[in-house]
Amino acid sequence: MKLKVVILSLSVFAYAGFTAQNIQNNPGSNHGNKFEQLGTILPTPNIYRAASGAPGHAYWQNRADYNITAYLDEDKRNLKGTETVTYYNNSPDELDYIWLQLDENEHSSIRNAGYDNSSVLRPSTTDQQLKVTELPVKDNGYGVTLEKVTDASGSPLKYTVNKTMMRIDLPKGLKKGEKFVFKVDWNYNISNRMKMGGRGGYENFPEDGNDLYTMAQWYPRMCVYSDFQGWQNHQFTGRGEFALVFGNYKVTMNVPADHIVGGTGECKNYDQVLTSDQLSRYRKAENASEPIEIVTLDEAKKAEKNHSKQRKTWVFEANDVRDFAWTSSRKFVWDGMRVTIPENNNKVMAMSFYPKESYGLYRKFSTKAVAHTIKTYSEFTIPYPYPVAQSVEAASGMEYPMICFNFGRTEKDGTYSEGTKNGMIGVIIHEVGHNFFPMIINSDERQWAWMDEGLNTFTEYLTEEKWDNKFPSKRGPAWTIVDYMKLPKDQLEPIMSNSENIVQYGPNAYSKPATGLNILRETIMGRELFDKAFKTYAKRWAFKHPEPADLFRTMEDASGEDLDWFWRGWFYGTDPVDIAIDKVTVATPNLETNPKAAEEIKYQVDKPLVNSFEDLSKIRNREDKNTTFYVDQDKEAQDFYYRYDRGQEKASTKEYTTKVDATLPLDAKDKEKFKNITAYQIDFVNKGGLVMPIILEFTFEDGSKLYDKSSAQIWRLNEQKVSKTYYFDKKLKSIQLDPMRETADIDTNNNLWTNNGSSGETSKFQLFKQKQEGAPVRGSSNGKVNPMQAAGKI
Repeated sequence: MKLKVVILSLSVFAYAGFTAQNIQNNPGSNHGNKFEQLGTILPTPNIYRAASGAPGHAYWQNRADYNITAYLDEDKRNLKGTETVTYYNNSPDELDYIWLQLDENEHSSIRNAGYDNSSVLRPSTTDQQLKVTELPVKDNGYGVTLEKVTDASGSPLKYTVNKTMMRIDLPKGLKKGEKFVFKVDWNYNISNRMKMGGRGGYENFPEDGNDLYTMAQWYPRMCVYSDFQGWQNHQFTGRGEFALVFGNYKVTMNVPADHIVGGTGECKNYDQVLTSDQLSRYRKAENASEPIEIVTLDEAKKAEKNHSKQRKTWVFEANDVRDFAWTSSRKFVWDGMRVTIPENNNKVMAMSFYPKESYGLYRKFSTKAVAHTIKTYSEFTIPYPYPVAQSVEAASGMEYPMICFNFGRTEKDGTYSEGTKNGMIGVIIHEVGHNFFPMIINSDERQWAWMDEGLNTFTEYLTEEKWDNKFPSKRGPAWTIVDYMKLPKDQLEPIMSNSENIVQYGPNAYSKPATGLNILRETIMGRELFDKAFKTYAKRWAFKHPEPADLFRTMEDASGEDLDWFWRGWFYGTDPVDIAIDKVTVATPNLETNPKAAEEIKYQVDKPLVNSFEDLSKIRNREDKNTTFYVDQDKEAQDFYYRYDRGQEKASTKEYTTKVDATLPLDAKDKEKFKNITAYQIDFVNKGGLVMPIILEFTFEDGSKLYDKSSAQIWRLNEQKVSKTYYFDKKLKSIQLDPMRETADIDTNNNLWTNNGSSGETSKFQLFKQKQEGAPVRGSSNGKVNPMQAAGKI
């Protein structure tokens, strides 16, 4: 239907920013600020949290066990549930009340958190987008309906609902070491998450009339009561995620008989809900090293056509988890295989659930990516402790213990773009990786989004690197954060900001902390020191509730590195890195050079999506004989794009022309003029404000190179300007600052000095205009013919 255009609109704008306080001890000076200890910025160590970053000798945390029964009404798209919760008070405090989260209220028009956004009048909109403002706001029928709240004996409990939170007043104080058992009956209308957004809900497939359900935040969940803030009962706005307690779960889900269910933990009654053939295939998959289809594509297609009116009940159990999520649909193909974690010999079922629309990608990659992820994360953090790890294709990206919802669908002809493939593998690694951060290392996502997203994105980057050395990671390498760091200060906020108040959420919560950790690993600490410290943090805080100071202190405690300057600048501030070579003073005449004209080169669209810049991690991984890459071992993972990236497949595309900037090579005669020692005083200026090591590549006339790195502490006595003097017995051709782009310097145009042969002081910035381009940004095909189609390959 053609849409009519009207002259009215309300447009939603972003959250207002929040700036964390970066206390300066000596703001009027050129020193004494960036290298001072964090001091009172961090909380005072105590018996619960030690100064080393480890849990204190009196550390405690509470616990909640759940017994839940759920009924999925597909016709009404309604979920009805009953839960019995046993809450254990291990704190030293007597509790008069407890708090629970009613996250589904965020979908309600009248019971949501009430975090309004700015809106403006746009010049045009469509009649379908236009909705007449109704005041007072009417109930849209979504959100939790509480039917009954009682104690273990069935006596009603007094409770209060405040938007997305519910307080239950206890009949008497709950003392240390005591437990309280209560029961809640509830129901809610399941939302169409493709239209209303959110993490849980259903997706409808009009072509076959079926739904795919992702049941998340679907039951009343206990809030965290902790030593560092008491009850974490901040409202759920839809962005800041969750703070949850560990416990044991038993969950039964009554669903249409032709649905396939995947959930947190292990199913205890496969013999009752699967056909004999499916059960036999599952038993084979338990010992398989390659994914086996438990529910086949043909079975899934047949199930789509018949909507059963019968019911089946699936029973799942999970221990030591902080949450429970599940999925249900008759559309699912289901495959699985066994994975052994070497560090603890844990035998894990890696599985995937996906509709036919995703078959061409998920059948090839999903379960293998799940297996690769839990094995690689186990190397860098702690051994994966759970019996199951699952990936569900649901056109989304969200994580829960042992199960996550991801995206990745092919075109109708079975082809896919390389961007879609890489995006799918990346999101599977990311969401499966969340099993470690924050499902096990259980940070408070509501307050500190970066503690799960940033740490997970960093470990995702390490895992992508070990999947394929050519994987085009967009988060992790220092050079990829530059565009964000260039933004004006009024568009930035520190990493240490509440998740609700971040404007640039992706870069702030994901990319910048991940990049910071990679800089620590590759440039500041070195891999050996960093990896030991990072594993120590993971081990210390597995199945516990860490805060930022626990990470900061552990990284220093386990490595012997004073990193307060780095946390202060990268996490508490918004200054970028921009270290410039201000001038070079030469004690002998400089060299003359002849400019080399700019060159034209040809390039094609839809070339292989490998990074144009070989970052430091890729080079080191390739040189390390102990590092192996998944795609080089598993021939099944070597699809069309694997060969295309390596020149084994060709696809015809239109050619374009671009220019390579002019260079200034040395004159050959000048190389012979001076054979005595030459002194070079290099003056650096800190234009960006954030201190970093000074990394130099010296290139001499004879083509040889030397490297030097001064630690960030070179700036400790003058945070604005420093100088370094070098004496060489041969002439320099150039000095390149940060040659591997490992510090996230936002302006590489001031990082190169080239010897032009003049005497005295030389300024690169006035005499040279050599420009260094970053790697091109590539995306999906956006409807264009992809290389796979052009080559006629599937």
